[in-house]
Amino acid sequence: MMWFAKRVALSLLLVWMVATMAFGAIHLVPGDPAEIMLSEGGFAPDPSAVAALREELGLDRPLVEQYADWLRGLARGELGHSLLDQEPVDELIGRRLPRTLELILAATVFAALVGVPLGVLAAVRRGGLLDRTLNGFAAVFDGMPVFVIATLMILVLARQLEWVSTGGYVPFAENPSAHVKLLMMPAIAIGLGFAAVVLRMTRAAVLDTLNRDFVRTARSKGASPLRILVHHALRNALMPVVTVVTLHMGAMLGGTVLTEFVFNWPGISSMMVDAVNSRDYPVVVGTLFVIAAIFVALNLAVDLLYGMIDPRVRA
Repeated sequence: MMWFAKRVALSLLLVWMVATMAFGAIHLVPGDPAEIMLSEGGFAPDPSAVAALREELGLDRPLVEQYADWLRGLARGELGHSLLDQEPVDELIGRRLPRTLELILAATVFAALVGVPLGVLAAVRRGGLLDRTLNGFAAVFDGMPVFVIATLMILVLARQLEWVSTGGYVPFAENPSAHVKLLMMPAIAIGLGFAAVVLRMTRAAVLDTLNRDFVRTARSKGASPLRILVHHALRNALMPVVTVVTLHMGAMLGGTVLTEFVFNWPGISSMMVDAVNSRDYPVVVGTLFVIAAIFVALNLAVDLLYGMIDPRVRA
């Protein structure tokens, strides 16, 4: 029980440290939010108007006081208000976050459906032409930046072949088929590199399991190759694959910025980029806090699951 409590406490501490560093870092970025908000047509705003707006927004107070206010709001479950329109940050995130999570979930499903079967095939055909071909494709897509994949998909599939739209967003309730079509492109763009990681991990895990003693025992008892692969090797090899998939999902929360930008997908990452450009401090800090909390929660879930399965981990 002490091990579980310690892991939870360390996770909460990590989230607080990330939020604190984000709070300090965004205030170090050059640019005054009040000046940016009052700038029009490239002309410098009146200094008195800037000073008045800074006072109205509370930006003239010491940074320590602003941080203390943010912590008090966080204790009440509040993330502050946007400097631009005074809308609650939690409501802004609540509208955008489901879209990013939907994108990540679709990319994860695609990566699992592609990566796991191909990884098993590569392991079964180890050293053969199929294994070398699949490993070559995995190396290419794993090392290719996601914005390159996204740009190539738009140029080929949308512009030249005209099979799909170049991007955009339609609510599912408004038009389900259009929503799914617009979701497929960014999900596949993210999922291709993810599928390469899953393929390599599945191949390595299956090969490692096939060399275990219990698999050799099953062979000596006359079990068929298919039964050995499905009931012995694959079931025991899936645990590290699930771990990699779970942790990669958390990492993708902060890595969908370029994809959302290229495909005009209105998720949480594109909102954070806009907030950084406008120096909307509460939105930036609140978004980073939510992303860090989700990522740490996924890591904590994996740690606790391992601890329950294998007591040696708790030691």
